[in-house]
Amino acid sequence: MAKNQKAKAKMEQTKGKAKATLGRAVGNEKLAVEGQAEKSKGDARQAKEKAKDVFKH
Repeated sequence: MAKNQKAKAKMEQTKGKAKATLGRAVGNEKLAVEGQAEKSKGDARQAKEKAKDVFKH
């Protein structure tokens, strides 16, 4: 399960970064904000998984 969550976090980070970059490039502020929010969600998920790993070992 943990590997699945880590992969999901990485996918959210990548997708969010791409959305944010595209939004800024075309001048679509809404898309840029959505992308940044998605990236932040992925960052939070990754931090949670890393914290779980620390306490697991």
